[in-house]
Amino acid sequence: MKNSSRWNKKSLAKLFSAIKVWNDALTYSPIIDLMAAGGDTPWQILVSTMLSARTKDEVTASASRRLFAHAITPEETIKLSIEQLEKAIFPVGFYHTKAKNLAKLSRMMVGDYHSEVPDSVEELIKLPGIGVKTASLVVIKAFNKLDICVDTHVHRISNMWGFVETKKPEETRDALKQALPEEHWKDINQYLVTLGQLVCRPMKHECDKCPVQTLCDHAFKPVKR
Repeated sequence: MKNSSRWNKKSLAKLFSAIKVWNDALTYSPIIDLMAAGGDTPWQILVSTMLSARTKDEVTASASRRLFAHAITPEETIKLSIEQLEKAIFPVGFYHTKAKNLAKLSRMMVGDYHSEVPDSVEELIKLPGIGVKTASLVVIKAFNKLDICVDTHVHRISNMWGFVETKKPEETRDALKQALPEEHWKDINQYLVTLGQLVCRPMKHECDKCPVQTLCDHAFKPVKR
């Protein structure tokens, strides 16, 4: 690990354990986690994860329900027009673009992948509208495979805590794989996204509510603007 001996296997285990206890006590669970726990198919998880970009969870959930009421497989999705797809997924962010990508995605899945969702990041990012962040989350949630999903919260908090020293989120995934033991890979996204949304916000750190304030060097310090 690139930082000081402050973060070793024991201290990391203590940190993640404290976040887990806090996270498990919440009534909120991300929509993709609920879908994975509920036995939704890899196709449903892939589509909902794509829709969730730049979109609140409750909007993603309702859009997914509307879409899957019409089409729950790639074969069924092909039969829907762009206008029908837009109507089903509205008002997710960038719904025009996502509807077009969804149409392309369903055709590609049927024609090139025999309707079987790929289980590797390398294959998933070949699909329209699927970036590394989406692919990583699908690999973890749909296939229960080891990977790290990095969004802006994971990037920001990982750098703040000194796990890594990176400039862009796309650099952080590989850096975290070098910095963290594998047992923390799958969980870091859910934990830090929830922490970043509810407590450790970019412009407002509510350190008095943080489950790991005693382990964080930045606790109660002003946020740099």
